[in-house]
Amino acid sequence: MAVQLTAAALLTALEELRTDEQRERYRASFNPGAGDDFLGVRMGQVFALAKAHLAMPIGELERLLELPIHEARVGTLSIMDKRARRASTMQEDRADMFQLYLRRHDRIDNWDLVDLAAPHVIGGYLFDRPRDVLYELATSANPWERRTAITATWFFIRQDDLDDTFEIGRILVNDDHHFVQTAVCGWLREAGKRDRKRLEAFLDQHAAAMPRTALRFAIEHFEPELRKAYLAAGNAAHRRPALGE
Repeated sequence: MAVQLTAAALLTALEELRTDEQRERYRASFNPGAGDDFLGVRMGQVFALAKAHLAMPIGELERLLELPIHEARVGTLSIMDKRARRASTMQEDRADMFQLYLRRHDRIDNWDLVDLAAPHVIGGYLFDRPRDVLYELATSANPWERRTAITATWFFIRQDDLDDTFEIGRILVNDDHHFVQTAVCGWLREAGKRDRKRLEAFLDQHAAAMPRTALRFAIEHFEPELRKAYLAAGNAAHRRPALGE
């Protein structure tokens, strides 16, 4: 039987998989976006449904985003991510998904939703295009838009293109939102795996003023002596000692 590629059909499929036990687990451990709730469907099942609905039209994807059900929006962003990853996806479809993501960022309002689709839907689309929109997002009052700005650069990092990660990192390095902090330092850490000296130069300039939790995340793969030096910087001007000094 052919899969119906509509928001209503995917919602029905989700409802058939819901359990009260899973719903309570989510409620106990996870905060969805404002005004949203959980059905109680395991994420593996949500991702499987997304794979079965990859050809869903853009209009139906937007209808799913509008639903006050977290799993429905996870499914939507998973569909968009999987489509953006496929080499066979047409440029027109990539552009439509890029525009949908930005147009309905009001419905992409939690860290998991951003992380699902920003790297390939936003970063992948912008890789060979002007990236001004990322800098607009980085200065947004909306923390989820700021998280998108840095998270989208994961696609660039994979191509050893690190400039935007470090530049947006400079814009957001002292952001006071926890989920922006963690994204910035997580992607700086990943960029540092490609260019350790560049990450150290960034930290030499910014570590003293960075939130401590975020800094720990960025330097977790450094040698113990170097980690201690950055963490001890406090508000003083930072001087990185040589190992063993």
